[in-house]
Amino acid sequence: MTQTAITPDLLALPRKKAGLPNIIGLTREGMREAFIERGIPEKQAKMRVGQVWAWIYHWGITDFADMTNVSKDIRAMLAREFVIERPEIVTRQVSEDGTRKYLLRIEGGHEVETVYIPEENRGTLCISSQVGCTLTCSFCHTGTQTLVRNLTAAEIVGQILVARDDLGEWPVRGAPKDETRLLSNVVLMGMGEPLYNFDNLRDGMKIAMDPEGIALSRRRITLSTSGVVPLIERAGEEIGTLLAISLHATTDPVRDRLVPINKKWNIETLMDACRTYSRLSNSERITFEYVMLKGVNDSEAAAKRLVKLLEGIPAKVNLIPFNPWPGAPYERSDWAKIEAFAGVVMRAGYASPIRTPRGEDIMAACGQLKSETERKRKNPRLANA
Repeated sequence: MTQTAITPDLLALPRKKAGLPNIIGLTREGMREAFIERGIPEKQAKMRVGQVWAWIYHWGITDFADMTNVSKDIRAMLAREFVIERPEIVTRQVSEDGTRKYLLRIEGGHEVETVYIPEENRGTLCISSQVGCTLTCSFCHTGTQTLVRNLTAAEIVGQILVARDDLGEWPVRGAPKDETRLLSNVVLMGMGEPLYNFDNLRDGMKIAMDPEGIALSRRRITLSTSGVVPLIERAGEEIGTLLAISLHATTDPVRDRLVPINKKWNIETLMDACRTYSRLSNSERITFEYVMLKGVNDSEAAAKRLVKLLEGIPAKVNLIPFNPWPGAPYERSDWAKIEAFAGVVMRAGYASPIRTPRGEDIMAACGQLKSETERKRKNPRLANA
């Protein structure tokens, strides 16, 4: 494992000028309105948005002066009125398996974690949507950190920009077009409950999916929710990405303990919402995430109950071996038990891959994310490390 502390001068990014809005995170319409308010003629505004959009989200530039097809007067106005600001990398850790974990500092000095997972044919970025979390899921390290605030749209899409910076993935002007993508997929499975930050998440993902910018396909983005039932259908209509449900249990008493939001919207209510989900189809199955906890939810009977719950839903099940963290009250299920559970689900006709733990040596695996400042606040010995 390697870890690099990154200072602001190493980033070579412009720092935010007091009071100026960040142009990153504005939707196309929001950018157009902002340009008109600042004197760009209405007939030109759409064209100017297209130019600026391509420079920021296709070419990855960080300075208005580099927008060479924009007039000098407009570039000067942009520099006076806006900033182009990404989250600041505080530390960058690289696991033995190649996983990268970024500790990012955002507005107000708060910190979130973002994880890049390289695989043979794709690279997946796990994005956070909140600083902390309100859900207090008992198996999740992030759940032990109280909610501080929602991330802005700029901070959400900014995580993608930071990762592409680090991967050196922006296209080079004048070079042949390269369709290879190191960052090909996004999962909204980091810190926080995405649907509790709906508007900012929607705007951030619309930017990420815009074909003239980052251009991620909506089928390459998966939104994971613990079960905010009233917003599931709205997410399908307004965001349109793939859907994952953090299920983790097959009875209400167990799920009440593991995922307390279940006390508000129980398993039956959640599964009914999945059955009526408007985007549901064989080509766009819902993924059900199920963390394997020794002696808690890993029995053959639980597997059979899961199969019954899935009836009528085009679905697949991701079985996630529990990733331990300091003070965790659970243990990982034995491998034989996980394989037996998967066998029951697969024989019923549902894909049931067992997720290979990644980045465990840098606490970057599923359920392990928590901002470093919060760890140090809770453990004074780490503060002096």
